[in-house]
Amino acid sequence: MTGKLLAIILGLSAVLAGAGMYYLQVYGFYYEVEPKPGQDVALLPVGGEAPQPIAYSSFQAIDADSSPIRYRACFNTDISKEQLSGFIPVENAEPLTAPGWFDCYDAVAVAEALKTGQAQAFMSAKNIHYGVDRIVAITLDGKGYVWHALNNCGEKAYDGTVVGEECPPRPEETDQ
Repeated sequence: MTGKLLAIILGLSAVLAGAGMYYLQVYGFYYEVEPKPGQDVALLPVGGEAPQPIAYSSFQAIDADSSPIRYRACFNTDISKEQLSGFIPVENAEPLTAPGWFDCYDAVAVAEALKTGQAQAFMSAKNIHYGVDRIVAITLDGKGYVWHALNNCGEKAYDGTVVGEECPPRPEETDQ
């Protein structure tokens, strides 16, 4: 009898722990980002240092403090393809997935649109967090998607490889 009781307790503990981890990964750490008109969507111009805001509407975004690459956003824009030619394109951009409950963002559809030329990716901000760039993809019909992606320095820093001199110093390494 004691063995069965212990097995039941262990089984229930495992189920509760698994459910808790699932909840924390999919729902728990995310929060809705409050829109900041004129600041939420910006693109880095060719030869420019600072991102330039673009006109947008219907902005929705989520983020989490637990990771610098959890940011996702969706918006609509009327910017033309000609106007976009003045901004830095990102080749081989790979959108990261979002939780299923964030309905406006479908990474698979965005990746397919990028692959077929129905969308183009642009650099929004370099090193928005150390080793992380903000990428914006805009489709031909004016739908926009934003995500954070590791840049070359971020990939090296987070996989344990020696970062090298071409990367800026990590924030905790700088003197303040």
